[in-house]
Amino acid sequence: MLSTILTKSFSKDTALLILRVITGTVLIHHGFEKLANIDNFADAFVRPLHLPFPIFLSYVAAFSEIGGSWLLILGLATRFGALAIVGTISVAIYHALVTSGFNIFLLELLLLYFASATSIALTGPGDFSIDEVIIRVLRSESAEEDIQETVKTKANNGKSISQEDSTNKGGIFQFLQANLLSDTSN
Repeated sequence: MLSTILTKSFSKDTALLILRVITGTVLIHHGFEKLANIDNFADAFVRPLHLPFPIFLSYVAAFSEIGGSWLLILGLATRFGALAIVGTISVAIYHALVTSGFNIFLLELLLLYFASATSIALTGPGDFSIDEVIIRVLRSESAEEDIQETVKTKANNGKSISQEDSTNKGGIFQFLQANLLSDTSN
């Protein structure tokens, strides 16, 4: 049991879960703050960069932070959510550099968000995510289709194989239990 807990895969997946959930949880309020006073945000952060459509871009920034944070927390379309955050934070870093120069007190939180979101985008969500569950279900369905094709091919070649043996299909909960815990049970 102890060796299972200390394995590299389990540690990596747990670290990614912690990174995703904490990054999403602490970043989400920034998006809600933007929505609370969108005109003020546009005046203070978008217009000084001389970007077109400042109100629209302010909404894009707010929703990318809120939506991206939820995607990170849930582990659903995780890389897409992380990339939305990376884009928004990149503009925020550019704004901080243009308006205040290299001020580490303004940049440190932005750089931490940038590093976290970039790391998640590059490594993926890990095993403890909805993305992983979806991938495993799709792989399982694909494997079942391959087995059924093999059975049909062999049956057509004159060999008799029981259809029951190849399509022993349990419920979704049995599948999740068998596959989600498969990496940690070895």
